[in-house]
Amino acid sequence: MTFDTAKKVIDWIFQNVPSNMKEVEIGLIGGEPLLEFKLIKQMFEYARQLNPSYPYLFYATTNGTLLTEEMKVWFAQNKRHFWLGLSLDGDMDTHNHNRSNSFNKIDIDFFRNNWKEQSIKMTLSDYSLKHLAHNIKFVHSLGFLIGGVNEFEGDFNWDKDEYIKDLAAQLKELSTFYVENDTLELDQMLNLNLHYCERKPFERKKWCGIGDGAIFFDVDGQKYPCPFITPMTFSREQISKLQEIDYKNIDNFIDEDCYNNCYIYPICRTCAGACYMTNGTFKKRVKSKCRTQKLIALFAADIQAKRIVKNPESQDKKTLRPTIDAIKKIRETYLDDFKEFL
Repeated sequence: MTFDTAKKVIDWIFQNVPSNMKEVEIGLIGGEPLLEFKLIKQMFEYARQLNPSYPYLFYATTNGTLLTEEMKVWFAQNKRHFWLGLSLDGDMDTHNHNRSNSFNKIDIDFFRNNWKEQSIKMTLSDYSLKHLAHNIKFVHSLGFLIGGVNEFEGDFNWDKDEYIKDLAAQLKELSTFYVENDTLELDQMLNLNLHYCERKPFERKKWCGIGDGAIFFDVDGQKYPCPFITPMTFSREQISKLQEIDYKNIDNFIDEDCYNNCYIYPICRTCAGACYMTNGTFKKRVKSKCRTQKLIALFAADIQAKRIVKNPESQDKKTLRPTIDAIKKIRETYLDDFKEFL
């Protein structure tokens, strides 16, 4: 992206902030964003000179391998309005396997000292699946929370018996860990609002920001509904059709079968763009990960049940009863399906 294009994008963002938004986040994605450090500084300084009336935050996730001393000084000076997140897949062995022997190139202390509140993003491969519990505990031992375990990365079917068996063993170990450390915030994979499952009827909503909450600008300044619905993923002909869709119409994104028949529908995460790529529509979810999602919900229920028993006074009184009801219903609905793996 040229700086002139970047300025036009930033102008558009601050001129079109929805009235109900409390903060503007400008996320920079790649590839590796730090390859364009000069442009990053120019964009940040330009936004600051505009003195926008809305609180704003720049954000980028990096693999951490390109940080120079000059970059560290600049990011540390501007850390209030520029947050730098780190992708870290676990200990040295796992991270090096997933990311080309790059573990020792990362200054972990730099991220911990400047953005301790910022959680780590992990990518789960078939190799790292058998070490998931160890790696999550390792990242917590460094003093970080875990904002995302991208458990569906990779060109393989997560719902195969061999993966379900491995995942069940790892989730069982994590359940013990999170109950013993019951003041530690759960990683995003297991941090599910189970009480939503007791809200009937379910809220009809999109579970991502596609088309309104998350707008994407390509390097030429062209605006798209999200980072997935772009020419990087779809043909120009497909993009033309996709841009005719009303993204504010919730009914275009509701899988009626899931909505009407799946108890964990409100806590089952999905990518609308991935659904469209697989099924040719936003209205039909990808079903190849249903077993994985149910297994994760089962262990999330297990952890929350044991935390409630261990320390009931720490629970949110407003959601305690529906959470307990959801725990019971999830166990009744899904436990028998996984007994051979437990």
